[in-house]
This record gives sequence, C-alpha cells and structure tokens, in this order.
Amino acid sequence: MTVTGIPPAPVAERPAHRDPNVLRWLSAYTASMIGDNVYFVALSWAAARSGGAAQTGLVLAVGAVPRALLMLGGGVVADRFGPRRVVIGSDAVRCAVVVAVAALLLVAAPGIWVLAAVALVFGAVDALFLPSVGALPPRITAPGQLSRVQGLRGLAQRVATVCSAPLGGLAVAVGGPAAGFGVAGVLFAVSLPLLMTVRMREPAEERAGRAADTARRQLADGLRYVRGHRVLAPLVVTIAVSEMGFAGPANVGFVLLADERGWGAAGMGWVLAGFGLGAGAASLLLAVRRRVPRAGLVMSCAVLPGAVALGAFAFAPSVAAGVVAAFFTGLCLGLGGALAGALMQTVTDPAYLGRVTSVGSLFTMGIPPLSYPLTGVAIGAWGAGPVFLAGAALTMAGAAYGLCSRPLRRAELPV
Repeated sequence: MTVTGIPPAPVAERPAHRDPNVLRWLSAYTASMIGDNVYFVALSWAAARSGGAAQTGLVLAVGAVPRALLMLGGGVVADRFGPRRVVIGSDAVRCAVVVAVAALLLVAAPGIWVLAAVALVFGAVDALFLPSVGALPPRITAPGQLSRVQGLRGLAQRVATVCSAPLGGLAVAVGGPAAGFGVAGVLFAVSLPLLMTVRMREPAEERAGRAADTARRQLADGLRYVRGHRVLAPLVVTIAVSEMGFAGPANVGFVLLADERGWGAAGMGWVLAGFGLGAGAASLLLAVRRRVPRAGLVMSCAVLPGAVALGAFAFAPSVAAGVVAAFFTGLCLGLGGALAGALMQTVTDPAYLGRVTSVGSLFTMGIPPLSYPLTGVAIGAWGAGPVFLAGAALTMAGAAYGLCSRPLRRAELPV
C-alpha cells in the first residue's frame, strides 16, 4: 500500500533549486519554521504576562522535555507509517493547538499551567515532526542533489530566523499573545496544502519492510543499525559531541557575553547577525554547488576552524571582534552541519531513515536545550570566557573524532 496517491517523482535528476517538487517542500518547510518561531515568541510573552521569570522559564523548559524523551520514538513512527504522512499529521495538530490557544486567549486569561500543558503537547508533537521532516529530502530529489537540498534547507532556516522575530513581535504588539498564536496557526495552515502536493518516491523494499514488528523492536533494530554502521556510528558521535559544545554558548552564551562586556542589546544583535550571515553563506555555497568532493573529510575539517572561532569569543574585546568571530563560527559550523545531514541521508538505508534521523535530531534539537540552564549557571560562576573555551574544546573534540574515523573521512556524497 502506497503512502500517497500522488504520482511518484520522476527518476531523472533535476537541479534541486529548479525542481518544483523541492521548492514546494521548501516553501512548506519555511512557512512551518516561521510558524514555529512565532509560536515561541507568543508563548514566551503569554507566560511572562501570566507569571514571573521563573514561571516563564518553566513553561519554555517543559516543551523541551517531551521533545528529547520522545524523539527516538518519533523516528520509529516515521519509518512505520511513512514520513510524509507523519509530517502532515503533526503539522495539522500543531495548527489546531495554536489556533485553539489563540481562541482561548481571546475569551479568557489562562493560568501558567495551561500554557505549560500547551508547551508539553507542542513538544511531544515536535518529537514526531522533526525526524519525519528530516527524512523527507531523499524521497523528493535525486541522491546527487542532497547537498543542495541541505543548503536550501539551511537558507530556509536563516529566512525563518530573520523573519519570525519581527513578525511575532509585531503580532504580539498589535493584538497580544492571541494574535501571535493566530499568526503561527495561519503559517502552519499555509504549509499543509504545500506538503500535500509534494511528490514522494518510496522504494518497494521500504514498503515491504514496514510492518508487524513492535515499536520497541523497531527502535532497538534502528539503534543497532546505527551502532553497527561504519559511517553512521562515527558520524553520530561527531555530531553529538560537536553540538553539545556549540549549543549552550551559542544560544545562551551570546546573550550573557554581550551583557557581561557591556555590548548591550544592539551589540548582541550585531553578533547574532554575523552568525546568521556566516551560516547563510555556508548554506548558499552548498545550494549552488553540485557536489562537495570528500564530503566526510571536509565536514570534520570545517568544524575545526569553527571551534576556534567559537573559542575566540573568550578574547573578543569589542562588538566588531565578536561579529567577525560569529561570522566564521556560523560559516564553518554551518558548512559542517549541512554536510553531516547530507551524509546521514546518503548512507542510510531508506527503511531506517526515520529512526536514523531521529537519532541525529535528538543530539541537535532534543538534548542540547536541556543544557542551557547549566550553561547559564556556569557563566554566572566563572564568566562567559571560560565557558566559550570549554565549548570550543568540546566542539573540536567532536571534529577530531570524525577525523580519526577512516570510513567517515572517506565518505562521499553521490555524484
């Protein structure tokens, strides 16, 4: 039984940036990402209005816990039912949740526990959405276009980051949190019909492989597959270690460093802009290039200077120096991250894509947010400089591990 009645995608290879099928998926992904970020702005503001700083932090943390705990299960669901079906279903649930919250805010002032429940549901649905959306690119384009698709995906993330904050802020300023949730719901609703028109390729062996095993057995099988794979095993370790070194300093450290050194909100904004510009340049490079030779080696080698740039924040004497460090951090780590994603999708058997993607997502979007409070405590105790140096050392260790793996160094993307 096929997942969709839409005709399968053509076999002939077409450049990803000129493929209408890829562009429909990219548009849906961009709308969903902007909606995700606008939702976060609205939730943060609604929590701040309903409680104090501690309660706001609690609401935001509650959403991260089910995302981390259920991420691997989300990969099993993606492989069992097909990622397209799971992506559409989870996007529809997210749309319904935020529209319901918007309607509730119009007629009542929900307490902090209602908002915490919303964050809990949204985090659980994200645990289904993220592995499935990550497993889609190999099904919508030819193998030789995967690096381009990863570049386009990176550009979409940069666009979402740039557009969502002012859009969410404007909506909340004009109509309060209800308007923010309403805008997020509209964006999720826009992504749904676009996703439904994306044509999918589903290998016959993958359809035959879905079936009667229990979810627990499928999860264990997926973890054994990753652990025993010559390229995936060192790739996942490289991703996990590098991301744990980068995530805390980048997401919490930038803000606290700017405050510690008197750069102010404007200085923090310039640093974040430098990081976004560097990451966008890396994504654009991959989007326009057909192929990156020796992708496994380039991935690890790109992370090394990115780690050095991250550590340079410890010594940045001015906003200008911080912007330069942020640009090279975004450029190098953005390139390494995109190549890691393309390699993961290339070397994985299609029957395991959802589970393998869930493992990668767990170490990039599931576990790292749980380290943010620890990063804040460490900066409060020792200052931002030592924390950035420790993060850089951990990121560099991840890259060094990748370089020590011969199968990963020799891994190539398809021609």
